[in-house]
Amino acid sequence: MGVMPVGKLIVNMSWPAIVSMLIQAMYNVVDSFFVSRISEAALAAITYIFPVQMVLISCAVGTGVGINSLISRRLGAKRFQEADLAASHGYRLAFFSWGFFFLVGLFLSKPLLSIMTDTEYIIMEGSRYLSIVLMGSIFIFIQITTEKILQATGNMIFPMFCTILGAITNIALDPVLIFGLGPFPEMGITGAAVATIIGQCFSMILGQIILFKQNKLIHVKLKGYKWESYIVKDIYAVGGPAILMQCIGSVMQFGMNMILSSFTETAVAVMGVYGRLQSFIFMPVFGLNQGVLPVLGYNFGARDKGRMLDAYKKGFIIAFSIMVLGLLIFQLFPHQLLNLFNAQGNQDIYDIGVPAFRAISWCFLPAAYGIMTSAVFQATGHGFLSFWSSLIRQLIGVLPIAYLLGMFVGLNAVWFAFPLAEIIGTAYLIIAYVHLYKKEIKHLGL
Repeated sequence: MGVMPVGKLIVNMSWPAIVSMLIQAMYNVVDSFFVSRISEAALAAITYIFPVQMVLISCAVGTGVGINSLISRRLGAKRFQEADLAASHGYRLAFFSWGFFFLVGLFLSKPLLSIMTDTEYIIMEGSRYLSIVLMGSIFIFIQITTEKILQATGNMIFPMFCTILGAITNIALDPVLIFGLGPFPEMGITGAAVATIIGQCFSMILGQIILFKQNKLIHVKLKGYKWESYIVKDIYAVGGPAILMQCIGSVMQFGMNMILSSFTETAVAVMGVYGRLQSFIFMPVFGLNQGVLPVLGYNFGARDKGRMLDAYKKGFIIAFSIMVLGLLIFQLFPHQLLNLFNAQGNQDIYDIGVPAFRAISWCFLPAAYGIMTSAVFQATGHGFLSFWSSLIRQLIGVLPIAYLLGMFVGLNAVWFAFPLAEIIGTAYLIIAYVHLYKKEIKHLGL
């Protein structure tokens, strides 16, 4: 990571993560595709559940980002023992996180759904789905931790295989368990949850084989080492803000569901469809982020300003290009995108969804800058700068703007809250980056 040409290095580091993210996005869409065949209410149910799932993913990915950042910085500084300890501590943290969500799934699934809606079908079916996903989350916590450890060493290929295996398993089992094909009973929404857990389990198993049998650079200990609070602190110096940052997205989604449900639950379903389709655009950029982050962290640790800034610039150019393509797709083909989710025959979904897709997708362009600049913050150990960006965009930005637009203009105006909030967030990011550059990056290598 310190000698290969930066452009080639970014491509080599990023393409497996991009493929993994696209496969994950495909799973999200296919999952919703099959659920939409049950009913619009079923699609709305998994949309209401989504914010809670986002909190779970936030904890797993956020902790993993902290582990990844710490390991890559320690490897860049040639402090190999501390890199091993970071990986070992992160692995144990995965079990602690799962214990918390197991309890939430066991006791709070139905109360959480009851807060969001009073539709009995959504509460009953949605709470079953949520309980299974939360109580079985041990697999995704371990897998994401494993993935981030491997990525920090520059190994992007094997994590891709793990993600592909899990997603393919999930996609294959969805119709079988949802509709009861062959000898399997018809399980409805519950079947989608079971398919998710089985897919995550397969992905985790392959990840453990790779981590403990193939990996030679990082040595993970499951026991026999002293628990060091300073390592946990270093992990969550970046991981904590990353968790909070993604949890803000969950709060935003919860708030948007409440705002939209005051108009119609069809609007909630449209928001769910959009969220899954836009993942096809955002997931490749997040995959790019995963590839760029270790490069940034390694060269920051090695005090090579030129390579670090070159990686940032090239990463942004690629991210912006992907977002431009995404904007064109959502502007030109909203009807075709909605048709994927059984919209035919339901004019309300078109009336709400077409203007929604065209309005929200303008947020893609400033989001490219936000994602890549946040990678710089995380790579340099300043995760809270990313956190404030999310706070400004999604709580100070999206929800108040959406609420006011809905109150004074109407439903079609609500969707413009997303690009307006991104513009506000971009202004903050520019100021924060300039401050960080002058304080820590400018003098690297001197």
